Amino acid sequence: MRTLLLALLLACSGLAQAAIHTQEIPYTAADGTRLIGYHAWDDALAGPRPGVIVVHEWWGLNDYAKRRARDLAALGYSALAIDMYGDGKNTQHPADAQAFMQAATADAGAARARFNAGLDLLKAQPQTDPARVAAIGYCFGGKVVLDMARQSVPLAAVVSFHGALATTTPATPGSVKARVLVEHGAADSFVSPQQVADFKSEMDKAGADYRFVALPGAKHGFSNPDADAHKGHGLDIGYQKAADEQSWADMQALLKEVF
Repeated sequence: MRTLLLALLLACSGLAQAAIHTQEIPYTAADGTRLIGYHAWDDALAGPRPGVIVVHEWWGLNDYAKRRARDLAALGYSALAIDMYGDGKNTQHPADAQAFMQAATADAGAARARFNAGLDLLKAQPQTDPARVAAIGYCFGGKVVLDMARQSVPLAAVVSFHGALATTTPATPGSVKARVLVEHGAADSFVSPQQVADFKSEMDKAGADYRFVALPGAKHGFSNPDADAHKGHGLDIGYQKAADEQSWADMQALLKEVF
Protein backbone atom coordinates (compact mmCIF):
# COMPACT_ATOMS: atom_id res chain seq x y z
CA MET A 1 0.00 0.00 0.00
CA ARG A 2 2.83 2.41 0.87
CA THR A 3 4.45 1.73 -2.52
CA LEU A 4 1.20 2.51 -4.33
CA LEU A 5 0.70 5.74 -2.37
CA LEU A 6 4.29 6.82 -3.08
CA ALA A 7 3.83 6.17 -6.80
CA LEU A 8 0.65 8.23 -6.81
CA LEU A 9 2.32 11.10 -4.97
CA LEU A 10 5.24 11.09 -7.39
CA ALA A 11 2.90 11.08 -10.37
CA CYS A 12 0.88 13.98 -8.97
CA SER A 13 4.02 15.99 -8.22
CA GLY A 14 5.37 15.45 -11.76
CA LEU A 15 8.42 13.58 -10.44
CA ALA A 16 7.57 10.17 -11.87
CA GLN A 17 10.12 8.94 -14.36
CA ALA A 18 8.87 8.71 -17.91
CA ALA A 19 9.86 5.70 -19.96
CA ILE A 20 12.13 6.05 -22.95
CA HIS A 21 9.95 5.72 -26.02
CA THR A 22 11.18 4.02 -29.18
CA GLN A 23 9.78 3.70 -32.67
CA GLU A 24 10.97 2.04 -35.87
CA ILE A 25 10.38 4.35 -38.83
CA PRO A 26 10.74 3.28 -42.47
CA TYR A 27 12.19 5.85 -44.84
CA THR A 28 13.74 5.96 -48.30
CA ALA A 29 17.05 7.22 -49.64
CA ALA A 30 17.33 9.27 -52.81
CA ASP A 31 18.37 6.15 -54.75
CA GLY A 32 15.19 4.36 -53.70
CA THR A 33 16.82 2.16 -51.06
CA ARG A 34 14.36 1.26 -48.30
CA LEU A 35 15.81 2.09 -44.90
CA ILE A 36 14.62 1.65 -41.31
CA GLY A 37 15.38 4.14 -38.54
CA TYR A 38 15.13 3.54 -34.79
CA HIS A 39 14.03 6.67 -32.94
CA ALA A 40 14.32 7.07 -29.15
CA TRP A 41 13.23 9.93 -26.91
CA ASP A 42 12.16 10.70 -23.33
CA ASP A 43 8.61 12.07 -23.17
CA ALA A 44 9.26 13.59 -19.74
CA LEU A 45 10.86 16.45 -21.65
CA ALA A 46 8.54 19.04 -23.15
CA GLY A 47 9.15 20.41 -26.62
CA PRO A 48 11.97 19.91 -29.11
CA ARG A 49 15.46 19.06 -27.90
CA PRO A 50 18.82 18.56 -29.67
CA GLY A 51 18.99 15.57 -31.98
CA VAL A 52 21.77 12.99 -32.35
CA ILE A 53 22.24 10.59 -35.24
CA VAL A 54 23.75 7.18 -34.38
CA VAL A 55 25.55 5.32 -37.18
CA HIS A 56 26.03 1.61 -36.63
CA GLU A 57 29.16 -0.55 -36.77
CA TRP A 58 29.92 -2.64 -39.83
CA TRP A 59 27.61 -5.32 -38.36
CA GLY A 60 24.61 -3.20 -39.38
CA LEU A 61 21.64 -1.76 -37.51
CA ASN A 62 21.75 -4.17 -34.59
CA ASP A 63 20.78 -4.04 -30.92
CA TYR A 64 23.97 -2.21 -29.96
CA ALA A 65 23.26 0.79 -32.19
CA LYS A 66 19.68 0.87 -30.89
CA ARG A 67 20.89 0.70 -27.29
CA ARG A 68 23.11 3.73 -27.89
CA ALA A 69 20.08 5.62 -29.23
CA ARG A 70 18.23 4.81 -26.00
CA ASP A 71 21.25 5.89 -23.95
CA LEU A 72 21.21 9.25 -25.72
CA ALA A 73 17.47 9.59 -25.17
CA ALA A 74 18.06 9.06 -21.45
CA LEU A 75 20.50 11.99 -21.58
CA GLY A 76 17.74 14.20 -22.97
CA TYR A 77 18.37 13.98 -26.71
CA SER A 78 16.15 12.95 -29.59
CA ALA A 79 18.22 10.09 -31.00
CA LEU A 80 17.91 8.20 -34.27
CA ALA A 81 19.92 5.10 -35.11
CA ILE A 82 20.00 5.23 -38.90
CA ASP A 83 20.31 2.46 -41.45
CA MET A 84 23.20 2.60 -43.93
CA TYR A 85 22.67 -0.88 -45.43
CA GLY A 86 18.95 -1.03 -46.21
CA ASP A 87 16.00 -2.88 -44.68
CA GLY A 88 17.68 -2.64 -41.26
CA LYS A 89 19.83 -5.65 -42.09
CA ASN A 90 22.60 -6.77 -39.80
CA THR A 91 24.83 -9.77 -39.28
CA GLN A 92 27.20 -11.42 -36.82
CA HIS A 93 29.55 -12.79 -39.48
CA PRO A 94 32.58 -10.70 -40.55
CA ALA A 95 32.37 -11.78 -44.21
CA ASP A 96 28.79 -10.53 -44.48
CA ALA A 97 29.65 -7.35 -42.60
CA GLN A 98 32.55 -6.65 -44.96
CA ALA A 99 30.30 -7.17 -47.98
CA PHE A 100 27.58 -4.90 -46.57
CA MET A 101 30.11 -2.18 -45.76
CA GLN A 102 31.80 -2.31 -49.16
CA ALA A 103 28.46 -2.05 -50.93
CA ALA A 104 27.42 0.91 -48.78
CA THR A 105 30.65 2.82 -49.35
CA ALA A 106 31.27 1.97 -53.01
CA ASP A 107 29.61 5.24 -54.03
CA ALA A 108 30.45 8.18 -51.76
CA GLY A 109 27.46 10.11 -53.09
CA ALA A 110 25.06 7.28 -52.29
CA ALA A 111 26.49 6.94 -48.78
CA ARG A 112 26.01 10.65 -48.19
CA ALA A 113 22.44 10.43 -49.54
CA ARG A 114 21.62 7.62 -47.11
CA PHE A 115 23.06 9.60 -44.22
CA ASN A 116 21.17 12.73 -45.25
CA ALA A 117 17.93 10.77 -45.54
CA GLY A 118 18.35 9.75 -41.91
CA LEU A 119 19.29 13.30 -40.94
CA ASP A 120 16.15 14.64 -42.58
CA LEU A 121 14.08 12.01 -40.80
CA LEU A 122 15.47 12.98 -37.39
CA LYS A 123 14.91 16.68 -38.05
CA ALA A 124 11.30 15.97 -39.00
CA GLN A 125 10.47 14.39 -35.63
CA PRO A 126 8.48 16.70 -33.32
CA GLN A 127 10.88 15.90 -30.47
CA THR A 128 13.87 17.28 -32.43
CA ASP A 129 15.13 20.84 -32.69
CA PRO A 130 16.29 20.76 -36.34
CA ALA A 131 18.74 23.60 -35.74
CA ARG A 132 20.69 21.54 -33.19
CA VAL A 133 21.85 18.18 -34.49
CA ALA A 134 25.03 16.13 -34.05
CA ALA A 135 26.12 12.64 -35.12
CA ILE A 136 28.06 9.81 -33.53
CA GLY A 137 29.30 6.60 -35.11
CA TYR A 138 30.99 3.35 -34.24
CA CYS A 139 33.60 1.49 -36.33
CA PHE A 140 32.20 1.85 -39.88
CA GLY A 141 29.82 4.46 -38.47
CA GLY A 142 32.76 6.44 -37.15
CA LYS A 143 34.12 6.72 -40.67
CA VAL A 144 30.69 7.75 -41.92
CA VAL A 145 30.31 10.65 -39.48
CA LEU A 146 33.87 11.83 -40.11
CA ASP A 147 33.21 11.80 -43.85
CA MET A 148 30.02 13.79 -43.33
CA ALA A 149 32.02 16.40 -41.43
CA ARG A 150 34.62 16.45 -44.20
CA GLN A 151 31.82 17.09 -46.70
CA SER A 152 30.33 20.02 -44.74
CA VAL A 153 27.08 18.29 -43.81
CA PRO A 154 25.44 20.74 -41.36
CA LEU A 155 26.11 19.17 -37.97
CA ALA A 156 27.09 20.82 -34.70
CA ALA A 157 29.49 18.01 -33.85
CA VAL A 158 30.54 14.50 -34.84
CA VAL A 159 32.04 11.83 -32.59
CA SER A 160 33.84 8.75 -33.89
CA PHE A 161 34.27 5.75 -31.60
CA HIS A 162 36.96 3.32 -32.83
CA GLY A 163 36.22 4.49 -36.37
CA ALA A 164 38.26 4.17 -39.54
CA LEU A 165 40.25 7.33 -40.25
CA ALA A 166 41.26 6.88 -43.88
CA THR A 167 39.03 8.42 -46.54
CA THR A 168 38.68 8.94 -50.28
CA THR A 169 37.10 12.36 -49.64
CA PRO A 170 39.66 14.28 -47.57
CA ALA A 171 38.77 17.56 -45.92
CA THR A 172 39.76 20.80 -47.57
CA PRO A 173 40.50 24.14 -45.90
CA GLY A 174 37.30 25.37 -44.28
CA SER A 175 35.20 22.33 -45.22
CA VAL A 176 34.84 20.95 -41.69
CA LYS A 177 32.14 23.01 -39.99
CA ALA A 178 31.37 20.56 -37.17
CA ARG A 179 33.33 20.11 -33.97
CA VAL A 180 35.12 16.78 -34.28
CA LEU A 181 35.94 14.29 -31.52
CA VAL A 182 37.79 11.06 -32.28
CA GLU A 183 37.86 8.39 -29.57
CA HIS A 184 40.54 5.98 -30.73
CA GLY A 185 41.88 2.83 -29.13
CA ALA A 186 45.64 3.17 -28.77
CA ALA A 187 45.94 -0.60 -29.32
CA ASP A 188 43.59 -0.65 -32.36
CA SER A 189 45.36 -2.81 -34.94
CA PHE A 190 42.76 -1.89 -37.59
CA VAL A 191 44.15 1.67 -37.76
CA SER A 192 47.85 2.14 -38.45
CA PRO A 193 50.02 4.82 -36.81
CA GLN A 194 50.45 6.32 -40.29
CA GLN A 195 46.69 6.64 -40.68
CA VAL A 196 46.52 8.42 -37.34
CA ALA A 197 49.27 10.82 -38.42
CA ASP A 198 47.62 11.39 -41.81
CA PHE A 199 44.27 12.12 -40.17
CA LYS A 200 45.75 14.69 -37.80
CA SER A 201 47.61 16.32 -40.68
CA GLU A 202 44.42 16.41 -42.74
CA MET A 203 42.45 18.05 -39.94
CA ASP A 204 45.24 20.56 -39.25
CA LYS A 205 45.46 21.58 -42.90
CA ALA A 206 41.66 21.90 -43.07
CA GLY A 207 41.63 24.16 -40.01
CA ALA A 208 39.20 21.84 -38.27
CA ASP A 209 38.23 22.20 -34.62
CA TYR A 210 39.03 18.66 -33.54
CA ARG A 211 40.17 16.61 -30.58
CA PHE A 212 41.89 13.24 -30.93
CA VAL A 213 41.82 10.99 -27.85
CA ALA A 214 44.01 7.87 -27.79
CA LEU A 215 42.70 5.53 -25.09
CA PRO A 216 45.52 3.45 -23.54
CA GLY A 217 45.37 -0.27 -24.20
CA ALA A 218 42.01 -0.10 -25.97
CA LYS A 219 41.46 -2.30 -28.99
CA HIS A 220 39.05 -1.88 -31.88
CA GLY A 221 35.47 -2.20 -30.66
CA PHE A 222 36.37 -1.04 -27.14
CA SER A 223 32.94 0.55 -26.53
CA ASN A 224 30.83 -2.52 -27.31
CA PRO A 225 30.46 -5.23 -24.64
CA ASP A 226 29.56 -7.66 -27.44
CA ALA A 227 32.99 -7.21 -29.06
CA ASP A 228 34.51 -10.06 -27.06
CA ALA A 229 31.98 -12.47 -28.51
CA HIS A 230 33.43 -11.88 -31.99
CA LYS A 231 36.99 -12.89 -31.08
CA GLY A 232 36.14 -16.39 -32.24
CA HIS A 233 36.21 -15.07 -35.80
CA GLY A 234 39.88 -14.19 -35.37
CA LEU A 235 39.22 -10.44 -35.05
CA ASP A 236 41.60 -8.37 -32.94
CA ILE A 237 38.82 -6.57 -31.07
CA GLY A 238 37.72 -6.34 -27.48
CA TYR A 239 35.66 -4.43 -24.97
CA GLN A 240 37.38 -2.18 -22.42
CA LYS A 241 35.16 -0.77 -19.70
CA ALA A 242 37.45 2.15 -18.82
CA ALA A 243 37.71 3.26 -22.46
CA ASP A 244 33.98 2.86 -22.98
CA GLU A 245 33.16 5.03 -19.98
CA GLN A 246 35.82 7.66 -20.71
CA SER A 247 34.82 8.03 -24.36
CA TRP A 248 31.13 8.32 -23.46
CA ALA A 249 31.95 11.01 -20.90
CA ASP A 250 34.01 12.89 -23.49
CA MET A 251 31.08 12.75 -25.90
CA GLN A 252 28.67 14.08 -23.29
CA ALA A 253 30.98 17.00 -22.53
CA LEU A 254 31.24 17.92 -26.21
CA LEU A 255 27.48 17.74 -26.78
CA LYS A 256 26.89 20.00 -23.79
CA GLU A 257 29.35 22.50 -25.24
CA VAL A 258 27.83 22.62 -28.72
CA PHE A 259 24.19 22.58 -27.57
